Amino acid sequence: MAAKFLGDASKVVTGSHDRTLKVWDLRSRACIETKFAGSSCNDLVTVDNAGSTIISGHFDKTIRFWDCRSESSANNIVLNGKVTSLDLARDTKYLLACVRDDTLKLIDLRMNQVVKSFSCEGFKVGCDWSRATFSPDGQYVAVGSSDGSVYIWGVSTGKVETILKEHGSAVTATSWHPYGSYLATVDRSKIAVIWAGDL
Repeated sequence: MAAKFLGDASKVVTGSHDRTLKVWDLRSRACIETKFAGSSCNDLVTVDNAGSTIISGHFDKTIRFWDCRSESSANNIVLNGKVTSLDLARDTKYLLACVRDDTLKLIDLRMNQVVKSFSCEGFKVGCDWSRATFSPDGQYVAVGSSDGSVYIWGVSTGKVETILKEHGSAVTATSWHPYGSYLATVDRSKIAVIWAGDL
């Protein structure tokens, strides 16, 4: 369901429907470690350049924090719905979780707790793997809805800044251009839309 580089270009961590996280060595093309999460992993992020911390989001409503030097997870956060995606702010202080209870949760990683929740009437998470993202400057979060709309909230205000309408089916993923001037969205009908300018 998800894969991210772990520390350097030779290691990748994957999260799977089979309830495991696996660390792969790309040089030897082999799995070098398996972590048993106990629940299907819908998404994951790696926190630092050293590749020592993995955060995974799961079907059982839990965000798990993994220290690569230990077998088990610690300081788990349990939410009110399946975790469909995770995204890390560039400064790595905040984590964004998309949750099947039709909310986005902003988690302060310095305190390991939810500090803000984004929701509004009309917004519904469309599937178990819906992907929400931070804008590159960390000022906004974007996510698609089951009705084909794309919602953008201001992080500091917690208010909806824009609702983009173009898709005819559930929007499953959003991705910002690295410099923030464009937003790409895709839906279940296999249509991609590129949004330009001030969103």
